[in-house]
Amino acid sequence: MCGIIGYKGKKHPKDILINGLKNLEYRGYDSAGVALKNDDTIQIIKSVGKISHLEEKLNNEKLIDCNLGIAHTRWATHGEPNESNAHPHRVGKITLVHNGIIENAGVLREQLQKEGVKFNSNTDTEVAAAIINKYYTGDMEKALNKAIKEIKGSYALAILCEDDDKLYAIRCESPLILGVGKDEYFVTSDIGAILKYTRDYVLLGENEIVVIDNKGYKITKDNKVVKREVLTSKLTNEATDLCGYDHYMMKEIMEEPVLVDNLANKYIHNLKKLPDIKKYQHIHIIGCGSAYYAGMVGKNLFEDAGVEVEIDVASEYRYRNIIYKPNTLVILISQSGETADTIAAMRKANEHADTLAIVNVDASTIARECTYKVLIEAGREVAVATTKAYLLQVLILSLLAYRLDPDGTYVEDLKKLPQQLKVLLDKTGFYKKLADAIYKHEDVFFIGRKVDYAISMEGSLKLKEVSYIHSDAYQAGELKHGTISLIKDGTIVFAIATDDDIRDKTISNLEEVISRGAYPIYVGNEDVAYDHKIIVPRINKKLQPILVVPALQMIAYFVALKRGCDIDKPKNLAKSVTVE
Repeated sequence: MCGIIGYKGKKHPKDILINGLKNLEYRGYDSAGVALKNDDTIQIIKSVGKISHLEEKLNNEKLIDCNLGIAHTRWATHGEPNESNAHPHRVGKITLVHNGIIENAGVLREQLQKEGVKFNSNTDTEVAAAIINKYYTGDMEKALNKAIKEIKGSYALAILCEDDDKLYAIRCESPLILGVGKDEYFVTSDIGAILKYTRDYVLLGENEIVVIDNKGYKITKDNKVVKREVLTSKLTNEATDLCGYDHYMMKEIMEEPVLVDNLANKYIHNLKKLPDIKKYQHIHIIGCGSAYYAGMVGKNLFEDAGVEVEIDVASEYRYRNIIYKPNTLVILISQSGETADTIAAMRKANEHADTLAIVNVDASTIARECTYKVLIEAGREVAVATTKAYLLQVLILSLLAYRLDPDGTYVEDLKKLPQQLKVLLDKTGFYKKLADAIYKHEDVFFIGRKVDYAISMEGSLKLKEVSYIHSDAYQAGELKHGTISLIKDGTIVFAIATDDDIRDKTISNLEEVISRGAYPIYVGNEDVAYDHKIIVPRINKKLQPILVVPALQMIAYFVALKRGCDIDKPKNLAKSVTVE
């Protein structure tokens, strides 16, 4: 959550910082700000709301002449979203922006107030600036080394000091990279923010300090110089282009057939590229949000292959007293690879078992620290609500299940899958009509059994994320144990039924809500006599969810469009949840 970009070079930083913030807006968008610095002045400009508000403000201000600046887009954690709490924050000679959470900010604030420091915001960020300022006596590196010994939590900081012309940065359990251009340097929480200027970057380690000046950069830890390899990202600036679509969410849904085809072709004829999970008798699957729901699909697939599986939300797993059996594998699913709770769960699991990460970002913390990793290769996903990344996570789980339990139709069906996806996604007129019937409602239910319940969970989440409609998913058999009391005339109920063994059971549950006035929408691979239905092609059971969820993604998109919602940046949400 929250996005950082800093620049030191030969150009005026305004346009670079704004462009970077626009590419980071998915990480937070309730306020934003920049700090520009030259020899005489630090100029701070902040605004509430989207980056466009800040850009307009900058265009109307007389900006100082400079080639150094930092900027931030915020998702509020400490302090409400207003201009006072927006970053950058300045205390004394220190100005900085911050991602993450300073866990001992309250204690430090009280201590600093007793020492005479006056605070202008309710943020933990201003506390971090005050601590650095407290220790600054002319040597910034010395001050930073002292400050990080006092600050507890997860944080990434980009810092300016009134007395010099340097850009400083530190990271601890929160992503931050150094971008290396030609006679210019960047610090940012996401490589996508600087792809317009460079694809070369350096990964920063825990508690490493970066100092950038006119001669280049230096990385230190505990006052010792650290050498880091310069890497090159495979992403291109075109990854952030809308390519003619109105929203990134629709663009990313429409990319699914090609991405599924690419990932399938990489592995299907060379399964040895995937980790061998046959040797494990017990599997734990960990994730948050959509990654957790992808894991629910995986649990069903692995259990059908005869493997014992536990699944847990990462924020619960990290605090549970887990009993690790011999031959246990822990699978961690995270698009960004920087999800704070999933990182903590991984570090706990690493002490007792092998770990396998299913991630999208190769340079991420989870990808670096796990035993094995499989990249989903989704490219950059800009819309906050995940679509293509979720689908590719499920595909990897499907391939792993096939490796556990090969069957004769899987490869043939996998080859058909991309074209079937394309046909399914091309039915935009059909999804628009369904959206017309849904968008005025404020309560929607999804029901299903086994893997269909896992699909229901993701379908429900997608709808509530982007349309703000209250939506819940239930095991179909549980509906009558209390929740059916909420059904009234016109209540929308989606029934997912793709499993032949239990389809009749789910249909029976659907009939129960119809008798109470529900508006039914059937989703399955077998045609049935309902007026409102989504029929998807029948395919191998290990692949079937991949043909159902995109239809639910399309419905969520068009419902949100009809309701006039900000589809790519839903309120209160951020793409990468890097705080607990």
